[in-house]
Amino acid sequence: MLAASTGPGSGGAPGHDVSQFDTTQARKQWQVIIKRFMRHRLAVAGMIVFTLLVLFAFVGGPLWLHDYKTTEFQRYSPPSGSHPFGTDQLGADMVAQVMRGMRFSLQIAIIVALLSTAIGVVLGAIAGYKRGWADAVISRFIDLVLVIPGLVIVVVLARSSFTTSVPGASNSNWLVVTLYLAMVFWMSIARVVRGMVLSLREKEFVEAARAMGGSTPRIVFKHILPNTVDVIIVNATLAVALAVLVEAAISFIGLGVKPPDTSLGLLINQNRNELNLHPWLFFIPFTFIVSVSLAVNFMGDGLRDALDPRQRRVRA
Repeated sequence: MLAASTGPGSGGAPGHDVSQFDTTQARKQWQVIIKRFMRHRLAVAGMIVFTLLVLFAFVGGPLWLHDYKTTEFQRYSPPSGSHPFGTDQLGADMVAQVMRGMRFSLQIAIIVALLSTAIGVVLGAIAGYKRGWADAVISRFIDLVLVIPGLVIVVVLARSSFTTSVPGASNSNWLVVTLYLAMVFWMSIARVVRGMVLSLREKEFVEAARAMGGSTPRIVFKHILPNTVDVIIVNATLAVALAVLVEAAISFIGLGVKPPDTSLGLLINQNRNELNLHPWLFFIPFTFIVSVSLAVNFMGDGLRDALDPRQRRVRA
């Protein structure tokens, strides 16, 4: 007759300790998210490329051989060992110029993403949770403005007298361009957050928080918005890519960043007439714009899959 217990110290026949085979460990949510993201090959590639571009823009300048202010080199030199991207019409090294333009483009895009996300999340949460007149005012304003393409709004703002009325804008206007873009980008994020808050405000945990006397800011920021963080992160990531493209577009037509500041779009604008004779001056900054946009979009796609609790399959 077999012993009733086979574990050690049970008083029966000696046996194996079952606990030694139980090696299953509960993984934390952030570990699951990282694993899902790392399985998304394009997202990982995008993250690597974006990291390299950021290092190229913000760290490469002090380490590079030539300064962007130096114009003593031969004009229109093709790409070579000493000047991998060649030189421009003033005799400046294009690697240094692209680094500087990339730095301005990225800092504009990142600030736009942060500002627009913050504004959109707050106003979207107010509209979705309070409803009533607050929802009506915010939603109708968003609907009215979204009828007009965002690029048109930015162009109109850039041509307005507001640019010359801002102290220091005539000398350095990249921050003004950043504010213009943020004024447009927050609306789409606000609509997404509003829709999610409308759904979450009826959940049991929100009702319980209200019953316990929780204030509106506490309920919104501690209980509701944390459940929308996946959507917020993805939209903020995609806002970076869109800001890079829109800034490049308005700078290309001469209504965005102006000297002494620069950006990738401004570099393309300054070299648009060199496309036939010196094509590298046009295509090199253009390639960097496309690289930033693709890398950030791939990262956003991977974050969406990783943060979605309903996602079971991760695309390679």
